[in-house]
Amino acid sequence: MAPKLGLMQGMHLRQNLVMTQRLQQALKLLQVPTLELEQILRAELQGNPLLEEIEPDEDADAPESADEGGDGDLDADSVRDDAASGPDDAAGWEDEGDGDGIDSSPDERKDWGDTFDDGFKSVSLDQGWDEEDELERPQKYVPSGQEDLTDQLHLAVPEGLERAIGEYIVGSLNEDGLLGCPVAEIAAYFDVSEAAVEAVLRVIQGFDPPGVAARDLQECLLLQLEARGLAESDEAVVVKHHFEALKGRKLNEIARELKLTVQEVQEIAARIGELDPRPGLSLNTEGARAVVPDLEVVKVDEDGQEYAVYLNDANIPRLRVSQAYEGTVQTSEDAVKFIDERKRHAEWVIKTIEQRRRTMIKVMEAIVGEQREFFEKGAIALRPLTLNQVATTIGMHESTVSRVTRQKYVQTPRGVFPLKFFFSAGLDSDSGEDVSAKAVKIMIREIIDGENTARPLSDKKIVDLLQESGLKIARRTVAKYREQMGILSARMRKQF
Repeated sequence: MAPKLGLMQGMHLRQNLVMTQRLQQALKLLQVPTLELEQILRAELQGNPLLEEIEPDEDADAPESADEGGDGDLDADSVRDDAASGPDDAAGWEDEGDGDGIDSSPDERKDWGDTFDDGFKSVSLDQGWDEEDELERPQKYVPSGQEDLTDQLHLAVPEGLERAIGEYIVGSLNEDGLLGCPVAEIAAYFDVSEAAVEAVLRVIQGFDPPGVAARDLQECLLLQLEARGLAESDEAVVVKHHFEALKGRKLNEIARELKLTVQEVQEIAARIGELDPRPGLSLNTEGARAVVPDLEVVKVDEDGQEYAVYLNDANIPRLRVSQAYEGTVQTSEDAVKFIDERKRHAEWVIKTIEQRRRTMIKVMEAIVGEQREFFEKGAIALRPLTLNQVATTIGMHESTVSRVTRQKYVQTPRGVFPLKFFFSAGLDSDSGEDVSAKAVKIMIREIIDGENTARPLSDKKIVDLLQESGLKIARRTVAKYREQMGILSARMRKQF
């Protein structure tokens, strides 16, 4: 029997996981760092008349916002009423639904007219910046690298074709500050000779920082030596005529060619190594950003090993639902609907922020419990830890833990660390306990720092030393960790 082809309509029942807009907003609040959260809440205060900030002197008498928001933690079950977002997004946030205990029956609706006449409690966003509170200041504008070079170009080259060529060159620089396209291509674009482009390029190569707009690493180093007045120095000779041998650390070959001792060539190579191979990185693109810890871990028992976790949210506004509407009488349907919607949203914001606090503290307490040795002995004592382990410990989904740890920092007795720092894969040891990959990297660095530079240790020898310490590790793993830390191979580390 031939199959029946064509378009058909039908009705089917099926289960489907949907992420609502409100759940997306809640997940965003969970993920953002403290400084960004403050900006979001300030915007909510400005846009919602039913939401007001509890002033510091009112904290003692004000009702707890946690009571208004409920006691629900961010577990996977609390999201079911809001059409769960799926395995990767079930962060455990609740939606307030359509009711939220708001009685909007016709007989009991309130008149909001008097409320609008009297006005809600105003919330001022105009904060006088305290000179001592540097973290609260807006960041100073810092021009980008291309803007800085363009400013220098406008001072050095008059308007016209040459400036246009210069702007094209500046726009073609890559993130390392090197020219990313051939001179011939620029010449063809402007229909000029390569010599004309070379002349403009030479002007830009004299800009700050030295070495910018070079066409390759060799030219970049020569430009920096020229800027230091070393255009005819031994360093310039080595870079100009023995660059490939220098890259391969063939110091004996260079010494024979220049009739110098190996020690003298080694000193020349060391001075060349002080130059900047990536001058583009010295151009500030967005200015230094202050890291404000979202959490703080404090040792509360000096004789023991007890630690307390606090949320660093002193600048986060404490919120409550405005009571200004109480006692008013019925008015238009639109006003009633608006106030009811704003009240439900205000309650949802308060509850969501409280849930965020609880979840962040839970996650950090679980991390402290797993990495207690780190707080006593430092990074060498880090244990292997995964997001799934923490999620299992606190009874939440792994994606929730991932969002909590993203872009967050914690102040500890040993410094400020991103929360992701505490998560690491593990390696087996003879004792049966796993060792964190971060701890292994520290061990490798300590071994290399203590080596005889005249006879540097090979990766195989480092493997043997680690195995003597009871650590099971392959040579390729040592090589990978060494490269991740930016440590050269044994041949490249050799000192004469």
